Amino acid sequence: MAWNFPSRHHLAALLLAAPLMAGAAEPIKLALIEGLSGPFGNAGEAVYRNLVWATERVNARGGVKLPGGARPLQLLRLDSKGATEEALSMLRSAVDQKASFVLQGNSSATAAALIDALNKHNEREPQRRALFLNYSAVDPALTNEKCSFWHFRFDAHADMRLAALTDELREDASIKKLYLIGQDYSFGQHVLRQGREMLAAKRPDIEIVGDELHPVGRVKDFMPYVTKIKASGAQAVLTGNWGNDLTLLIKAAKDVGLNARFYTFYGNALGVPAALGEAGIDRVVAVAEWHPNVGTPSSDRFYAAFRTRFPKPEDDYVHARMQAMVEVLVAGIERAKSLDVATVARAMEGLKYDGKTLGGVGQGQMRAADHQFIQPLYVSVMKRAGTPGARHDNEGSGYGFRTVRFVDEARAEQPHRCQMSRPAR
Repeated sequence: MAWNFPSRHHLAALLLAAPLMAGAAEPIKLALIEGLSGPFGNAGEAVYRNLVWATERVNARGGVKLPGGARPLQLLRLDSKGATEEALSMLRSAVDQKASFVLQGNSSATAAALIDALNKHNEREPQRRALFLNYSAVDPALTNEKCSFWHFRFDAHADMRLAALTDELREDASIKKLYLIGQDYSFGQHVLRQGREMLAAKRPDIEIVGDELHPVGRVKDFMPYVTKIKASGAQAVLTGNWGNDLTLLIKAAKDVGLNARFYTFYGNALGVPAALGEAGIDRVVAVAEWHPNVGTPSSDRFYAAFRTRFPKPEDDYVHARMQAMVEVLVAGIERAKSLDVATVARAMEGLKYDGKTLGGVGQGQMRAADHQFIQPLYVSVMKRAGTPGARHDNEGSGYGFRTVRFVDEARAEQPHRCQMSRPAR
């Protein structure tokens, strides 16, 4: 059967008609709590565009099907300004606005605080419970020591990403010296610590010539850092940096003439390709659950539909996991036949998403034991757009990414240490 996204104009008409299609039913509220201003505001707005598109798509097909009739999704914008205390305040606002589903991801420290707050709130006020859907906070502790029945993670956690990156790094025999640099909070600290351990096991011959943490979102000039990296003789850099902390690091590396390969979690977006230009070809490596040059017909249709919805080059930031997150939530609600969040959570456990509502993209399974979404990963390297394997560029930069390693679900999956406390039925 042919599968097509609605046109932009058709979509707008469907959105306007959504309350009528849903029988004027009250919408199901999803509360995005994210830094939509401040040092990482660009990353927050990029997430918001993804979630707008995800909710529009559900509403365009008639909303969420429930026994009492279909209901549309409504996305609330709650700006945490990149501060954990503000995020906790926004959580209270979300609950007051009767949002049963909270979405956040751009900080593992904030995610940990939200998990703790929701655990307490849901026990204290069982009639106003909420679920936390996490699309980017990848500290492994969040689905291990800090795992919660009320938290579901849809991004591959840091150890899954690191395993894929270090498998690729292992194959490059020319690299003998490596520099570790990251943001000084739980996620960044974990990436450096675990990266060192994985490399010791996979490439014991590599010398770690630097291991450095920097303040999150406060460094305006990375020149002193990259000057040290260059002086160390490092042939490669491993970093979990994201947002402006990655873009500014990359810009400084170009300015100082640092001739090193960057192994990154997020080097294929938010200005990085344009910042490096020709200097980034074959030197910037990224890992993600999907990227625009996967190359299958379903991937091409998915990407084309997003670019039709958001045609500006600077808005070119789409992640399959954020789309899959909304689709799995909808499938969980429809399976539960209820909006009771405990019932929805149980329905999401073990749910296997086949990607059909995304046209064949975003497949994975929500592991019941720790609420970690298990999905394939792609390691890709920066190339000039139009070269083999890099048909599409990123953000209008003229540079795209070509797959160099595919990691299937079975290989991406890792054991967990979660001992989950579950509410009584």
